[in-house]
Amino acid sequence: MVSVLERKLTIKRVATVVSNYQENASTDNLESMAQGCGRNCLGTCCLPVSNLPLYAFNTAEEEQCHDKVDGSCDGKSPEKSYLNNLLLGQWENRMTRGLFRFEPSEDGETRYFPCSQIDPEGSSASIIAINVSPIEYGHVLLIPRVLDCLPQKIVHDGLMLALHFAKEASNPFFRVGYNSLGAFATINHLHFQAYFLSAPFPIEKAPTCKIMSSKDTRVMVSKLLNYPVKGLVFEGGNKLCDLCDAIASSCILLESNNVAFNLLISDCGKRVFLLPQCYAEKQARGEVEQELLDTQVNPAVWEISGHMVLKRRKDYDEASEQYAWKLLSDVSLSDERFQDVEKYVCEAANLQEDGGFISTVETSYGSGTPQASPHLPQDCLVLR
Repeated sequence: MVSVLERKLTIKRVATVVSNYQENASTDNLESMAQGCGRNCLGTCCLPVSNLPLYAFNTAEEEQCHDKVDGSCDGKSPEKSYLNNLLLGQWENRMTRGLFRFEPSEDGETRYFPCSQIDPEGSSASIIAINVSPIEYGHVLLIPRVLDCLPQKIVHDGLMLALHFAKEASNPFFRVGYNSLGAFATINHLHFQAYFLSAPFPIEKAPTCKIMSSKDTRVMVSKLLNYPVKGLVFEGGNKLCDLCDAIASSCILLESNNVAFNLLISDCGKRVFLLPQCYAEKQARGEVEQELLDTQVNPAVWEISGHMVLKRRKDYDEASEQYAWKLLSDVSLSDERFQDVEKYVCEAANLQEDGGFISTVETSYGSGTPQASPHLPQDCLVLR
């Protein structure tokens, strides 16, 4: 089944908020505000003297049990982790205070139709900020080393932070995404996006074929099969840093060769999808059909993974698997260019080619088929 979800949302104008406590500019905060520039911003003037909740990852324990699957990711209702509760508590607090342009749970409408397939030590703090235009529940931005003003390019410690974030949330329905420049990143400042969606993404259910691995680190790379966008899936590793290093090194080499891509961190941080794309490039060359351009859908990480945001009622009413497949097919690289990507990854991650074999998907949702929430079907493509 494919699930098509559209929200009737009332968008309201809200003040730009760059701090957890900017809205509380009362006498209680005058003293702290006086220590900065007075705007409670995220710059070097205010952030060091801000009163923000802190969370530290237990990296030593994690390194010892990277292969252990948490009981919260066994296909049952996830046991809420401390980070999960902290994140959602803070997010709902901001929603109560009216800091969002709309609430994603407001007046939801769902339609279904058949489907055949489909922070490490450093000089600067990392923060989690709300997305004031949330796609789904708990939509936040993870900003590594915010005071260092890093550009939107993958760095090893930034990706490691994102992997820890996904793992410690300990919820298979919590995903972390990344869009590179040229792949619909919205701002040139290093950030990841994340939110909760209680259904498996179609990309998470696609079969894969193992193509390369490392005997030393046990990192394995497979390629997607029977999916409209060509992509690679990283998993395994003796330690989380092994997986991180393989992905980060690959991304850095792709960026140096002007290959745009998206990343989806899935399955509590145990699987990472690398999705090179060329849609923006085709747009610039005038090679995208006007019918697709009129939808104003920018296929970034969530859209490529199967969660599409539709902006026009007409597109929602006429949505179909064929439409989604056509859009995503325009995103994908040619066979020749994708082979170049495979070579870059093999070189950057120091992997050896393997004889390919097709595997069924076993994720932290449980063996074989992930289990979605009771009110949502499996294999859902969510169009909002």
